[in-house]
Amino acid sequence: MNQMKFNAGIAGMGIYLPDKVLTNNDLEKMVDTSNEWIVARTGIRQRRIAGDNEYTSDLAAKAAKSALEDANLMPEEVELIIVATITADMYSPSTACIVQHKIRAINAAAFDINSACSGFVYGLTIANQFIANGYYKNALVIGAECLSKITDWTDRNTCVLFGDGAGAVVLKRAEDGKGILGTYLGADGSIGKHLTIPGLALNQEEIAKRPSGNLRTIWMEGTEVFKFAVKVMPEAVLNVLDKAGLSIEDVDGIIPHQANLRIVDNAAKRLNIEKEKLYTNLQNYGNTSAASIPIALYEAVKDGFVKKDDIIVLVGFGGGLTWASAVIKW
Repeated sequence: MNQMKFNAGIAGMGIYLPDKVLTNNDLEKMVDTSNEWIVARTGIRQRRIAGDNEYTSDLAAKAAKSALEDANLMPEEVELIIVATITADMYSPSTACIVQHKIRAINAAAFDINSACSGFVYGLTIANQFIANGYYKNALVIGAECLSKITDWTDRNTCVLFGDGAGAVVLKRAEDGKGILGTYLGADGSIGKHLTIPGLALNQEEIAKRPSGNLRTIWMEGTEVFKFAVKVMPEAVLNVLDKAGLSIEDVDGIIPHQANLRIVDNAAKRLNIEKEKLYTNLQNYGNTSAASIPIALYEAVKDGFVKKDDIIVLVGFGGGLTWASAVIKW
């Protein structure tokens, strides 16, 4: 007997952003940079920074509580928690398990995934499978990062880019024809060397990349990652639309990973669509890695950029190097 399949849909959303704001003018006092230089090359004007005793699980738990409230779901009813992050509180237990305890979701399975800036869409894809095959009735998917904890604040090439934050969604079975219509995932580990954060392995090549001596920090070959992003982002959009039997003309809006305004503008040109169809809020928050898409999606809905029955595409790209996209009927 064939098992019935269902689409998962977003039933609730929540975000959390730390109170501290770090502006480009603040960065001018810390490293050799300028507001004009940062804005021209990235579009970023400010970012949020977690407190000294505030970690990824704290941000994730607060976003999760807001999403559960929005979905009218009690913590003990949650069946699955997936946290996408590259800034886990600990190697073990997982950040998802720490969040499970903090929000008292005592009946939920919980695990982390590490796909960097693509992580949230990877998480959506995994959770969608569980709901589609009837294994779970709901799932909590969270993208959360404390990138300030792993930023080398003496490296002007990277410290201007990153910020902290968290976004969460509750997935439930969607109405017929709505919800997640398709997803597309990819990775190329052969070019993962262009964006690294050392863990247990720390070789001479990684040490040489960090002349300041801050060895457990994020390092990026910006030019190579930029070239990768401008190529893979439009490809990921078109591939997921093809899987769903749709075309770019069917799309009402795109929520991209918030990394760099030049990447977003380039994607609009390659897709031959108006850049106004791509939502951006990176000027306010910088690159929050796995948190960027859920934060942007939350604000896009609140701003009216995403409306009922819209076809939207989420698309991410980042460390690994990885890419991921999802097409949703709202």
